Amino acid sequence: RERLAALLGCEPTEIVFTSGGTESNNAVINSAVQFEPRGQHLITSAVEHSAVLRPCQDLEKVGCNVTFLGVDQLGNLDLTELEGAIRPQTALVSIMWANNETGVVFPIEKIADICREKGALFHTDAVQAIGKMPMRLRDTAINFLSLSAHKFHGPKGVGALYVNGRTKFN
Repeated sequence: RERLAALLGCEPTEIVFTSGGTESNNAVINSAVQFEPRGQHLITSAVEHSAVLRPCQDLEKVGCNVTFLGVDQLGNLDLTELEGAIRPQTALVSIMWANNETGVVFPIEKIADICREKGALFHTDAVQAIGKMPMRLRDTAINFLSLSAHKFHGPKGVGALYVNGRTKFN
């Protein structure tokens, strides 16, 4: 836990071990929908990994309002569109750090700042980014970050979830 916290630039108490990135993603999405008092609206991108897309699509089928943001021809998000999509009822914004198919790296710190300014929780699936770029989570507005150990030479079947110490999570 201490070694992972050092890699992520956070406190060891902010790490929750899971069975993988999918479980970490699901834990964040379900917690936000069940326990966030702001409402039943989620925002994600249309190019997320299925570990985020499918739970959002399933929640949409049972009445949760989900906004799927598109990307441009280069695979980039329009941050103005993101900012405009956040409403008072937005429980969570979930945007991957690095796209597993295109290699596009999203401006996560800017996205996290927009979410904080608008009062929405922010989650990033960092499975493709962990160990490949420096991270200092204590210096960001990121509330949640998912990862999978096998993507950075750890064992399969192990993942983790960063939960910012100032963020409520069930």
